[in-house]
Amino acid sequence: MINLGNLSPNKGANRQRKRLGRGPGSGHGKTAGRGHKGYKSRSGSGIKPGFEGGQMPLQRRLPKRGFNNVNAIRYSIISLNQLDLFDAGTEVTSDVLIEKGLARKGRPVKILANGELNKAITVSVEKISASARTKIEAAGGKVVDPTE
Repeated sequence: MINLGNLSPNKGANRQRKRLGRGPGSGHGKTAGRGHKGYKSRSGSGIKPGFEGGQMPLQRRLPKRGFNNVNAIRYSIISLNQLDLFDAGTEVTSDVLIEKGLARKGRPVKILANGELNKAITVSVEKISASARTKIEAAGGKVVDPTE
């Protein structure tokens, strides 16, 4: 009868690892399977990622242009006409916009004055343009600072 005490893997399923450099009796002593001399026998050898045998690597052959600022804050841009799909009196926050699929998670939201807004809504996002603020207030809505 098989139980947990006498379980064993199938024959040949588990192999012992090759132990290198453990004396002549192991069959892998002295040079440890690396052969004599040459780059591959030395410690620290091995082809680095992107190395193409001396040929100019692809990442150096391709043109590089411009400047990529790693500290730049990338906003999810929302237009006023996108806010028109919310009902009047709704409070629109970053979380609500992410839930609706209008903004990306992990990015601050900025509202721009593209289009028109015909409903009175309360907007509470990280950034808003001055002209978008005036259009929202003209439609009877208000802009609230989310840090307050």
